Amino acid sequence: MSRPADTSPSAGWFEGLTHLLPVRVYYEDTDFTGVVYHGNYARYFERGRSDFLRMAGINHAELLARDDPMAFTVTRLALDFRAAARIDDGLLVRTRYETIRGPRLIIGQTIVRGQTVICEAEVQAACIGLDGRVRRPPKTMVATLTPWLSSPAP
Repeated sequence: MSRPADTSPSAGWFEGLTHLLPVRVYYEDTDFTGVVYHGNYARYFERGRSDFLRMAGINHAELLARDDPMAFTVTRLALDFRAAARIDDGLLVRTRYETIRGPRLIIGQTIVRGQTVICEAEVQAACIGLDGRVRRPPKTMVATLTPWLSSPAP
């Protein structure tokens, strides 16, 4: 088998306003029964949010390199577990940035296996400075994200 021309990791793709990221369940993701450990769903959701931003044109490293560096912190994460994912499953993380309210980004996410919903998340993330204080996102970031929001920022 020959090496593919592009060996960079996949950041998924967009279908409309929803970002899709495929993930595979590995042995390390599971407990002794072969079921995904509950805390790993938060990891899958994090990857979906990060790759959404990357593909929308927002890069974490660039935010940290600004004159006024900033980052994101999750302030609320509500998970609803619907079914178990198991070793070797191919999952799809669906991410939709819904709106921006002041310093907060409201995000809806779902993990599916085929047509089966595995887990759903309601996420609130806040923009923060390196001092940990909450702050409004830069206008350039809001402008970059606005076309991707299901409910544009007021």
